[in-house]
Amino acid sequence: MAENREVITGGDFKRMISGAYSEFLLEYENINALDFGSLPGTHILRTMGAAVMPLADAKDTGIGGLSRRVSTAAVFGARGNAGVVLAQMFRGIDAGLTGKYDATGSEFGKAFQYGILYSQRVIPDDTETPFVTVAKAVAKGAYHAVRAGKPISEILETAIKSGESAPETSGPDAGAHIMLSFLKGCLKGLDGNFVSPAVSLSLGLGTHKNMPDPRNDRVRPYCVRLRVKNSKVDIPELEKQMRDLSSFSIVEKMNGGIEIHLHTDHVGAALEQAISWGPLRDVKITNMSEVHVLPAKDALLKVAALAVAKDRDEAQILQDAGASVLVSGSNENSPSLAEIVGAAHSDLASAYVLVTSGADYSLLFRQAKKLLGNRVELVLANSFDKAVEALKKFSPSLSAPENARIMSEVI
Repeated sequence: MAENREVITGGDFKRMISGAYSEFLLEYENINALDFGSLPGTHILRTMGAAVMPLADAKDTGIGGLSRRVSTAAVFGARGNAGVVLAQMFRGIDAGLTGKYDATGSEFGKAFQYGILYSQRVIPDDTETPFVTVAKAVAKGAYHAVRAGKPISEILETAIKSGESAPETSGPDAGAHIMLSFLKGCLKGLDGNFVSPAVSLSLGLGTHKNMPDPRNDRVRPYCVRLRVKNSKVDIPELEKQMRDLSSFSIVEKMNGGIEIHLHTDHVGAALEQAISWGPLRDVKITNMSEVHVLPAKDALLKVAALAVAKDRDEAQILQDAGASVLVSGSNENSPSLAEIVGAAHSDLASAYVLVTSGADYSLLFRQAKKLLGNRVELVLANSFDKAVEALKKFSPSLSAPENARIMSEVI
């Protein structure tokens, strides 16, 4: 193996991620055109929007810390099957960069290989999709470039060429296009040849032609629970202070104080604010984009059914059929993983049955199951009508696994 003394910094990483976002700004409509019945390009752009937002105010300068922030936001902000696959790419890259302030070219090249491997793993292995074919070719090209000690720009160039020369499929594929666009964007970002997200927003491009604005896709992936020992806290004032720090918050009185449960993207700011309220007790911080177990506290229901509705009419039908929790979304406008996990964190029920009504977010629900474990069960319907049929079999007197088995038999 040739020695590569190149050093990749946190600044290099920020440019690469911004370059990838810029590339998807250019390509997302072309990606949409390759898929009928869903909008994978839009889902990818919104997932990237969630990923780049932490870079705007990140205090970290090390590549490992920045990678962790981007990975966490991408996983939690993932939308649609395409977004889940891209988010796992970030998760793999983060696995290769964890704990590093800077990275050598070889270390960064290996991190990209991890990213490709992680993205492949999330795809069901029953068929060799065009994405998997291209991903394998990309991984092989990157491996040989890393072994040869090439700089990261040449590793990316080699990976792109390998992907483009992969065995031809039956036609253009959205997943393969996404993989190559990501790599091309990272290469452009490394060279400084891209339009930064900040510039696109300042020019008003965030709303041009219904283009998603990344500020609307910011996620708050950290669950903070704590107790404050102060019986004289002004709860309405405290709730007002928390609104700017969280997307979800509950404040409840307890003996001699209060108990707080909130979701935030700035844990330090939330804790610093909490210190002013009184002595803190039982502080628990959970990264909700990682596997975690959070038993419901004083849940109202034993089990509840959660489904996705695109409008009020669908919401009413799903509620009448048996759904207790509804998340807004459709194949064309997939909910984010944050919305699904956040709903389960509401403590309405001790356990949930998650019911899909569209094939394009089945991977999203699988990720929710992976993160929440035994607290949720899945019923993967591929149409709205099938979801309604399944929900009609839901019974609040049965456990989540029992409900999932009976409901799945219907579809």
